[in-house]
Amino acid sequence: MSTLKLKDGTEIFYKDQGEDSVLMFHHGWPLSSDDWDAQVIFFLQRGYRVITHDRRGHGRSSQNIYNHTIEQYASDAAELVEFLDLKDVIHIGHSTGGGEVIRYVNKYANGRAKRQY
Repeated sequence: MSTLKLKDGTEIFYKDQGEDSVLMFHHGWPLSSDDWDAQVIFFLQRGYRVITHDRRGHGRSSQNIYNHTIEQYASDAAELVEFLDLKDVIHIGHSTGGGEVIRYVNKYANGRAKRQY
């Protein structure tokens, strides 16, 4: 369990577990990455590498009242993906996390997502 300091100084908490094919989970509002624990265990037992993160203002990430837009969330996810040098990632989102995934794939993925349509 680690944190990444983003370009704007916000610290994002993330968990990077397992190896092989990469799944990245994006939580819903106002939850945290812990809400994915059951799914994380399931996929770790099947040999996947699983990344979860607490979005800015949530869970163990920096608590602030600024920049809470889908655009910013997707940009934050892009910084994390680049920092971890992830490729061929399958992104899974719930609620607000779903919007974050769509924005990320459409604007920031640059070939790092498993599939783009």
